[in-house]
Amino acid sequence: MGGETRIYDPRGMPQPDGAESSHPKVAELRELSLWSEGHVWCSPERHGAMTGVFKSQIDWLPLESGGVRPTQGRTLAVCQVNAGSQSFNTVNQLRVLGRWMRMITIPNQSSVAKAYEEFDADGRMKPSSYYERLVDVMEELFKFTLMTRDHSEYLVDRYSERKAHDRPVHGSQHVEAALSTK
Repeated sequence: MGGETRIYDPRGMPQPDGAESSHPKVAELRELSLWSEGHVWCSPERHGAMTGVFKSQIDWLPLESGGVRPTQGRTLAVCQVNAGSQSFNTVNQLRVLGRWMRMITIPNQSSVAKAYEEFDADGRMKPSSYYERLVDVMEELFKFTLMTRDHSEYLVDRYSERKAHDRPVHGSQHVEAALSTK
């Protein structure tokens, strides 16, 4: 389909507030978020919730930094893996976090039960209905990203921020541009 992906490996990432935001692993995470148009968040479910490692990654992404919002307006797909039976606790929590981070979370999601049975020795997912569902989720993320790409400025143009930065609060140029295309 033509998308470029990059993967963040959290090994070596400090706990939030346990280091400066200039820490190399924190800087890498923030740079990847700024580079991206969309995110895929996937966490194991442990004791009915996302892992602390995953939550720490989210906690290192600021809602705003120097006038830049590293997640606002980006698309998001949520997934989880389970050691036991299928559950949806983690994907539901990830959706809440995505909304809080002002992301566009796609409707589809993936939850893989007994994940230890779904991957081969090389770490690749075996053919299965879980695999097909995950491909469906990735295709939907790609499509939503393309649909919103040309409208991202419009989607993140907010009254409260225009007001706070002494920009015109009425007649947003992005709203006017969107309305004039009809």
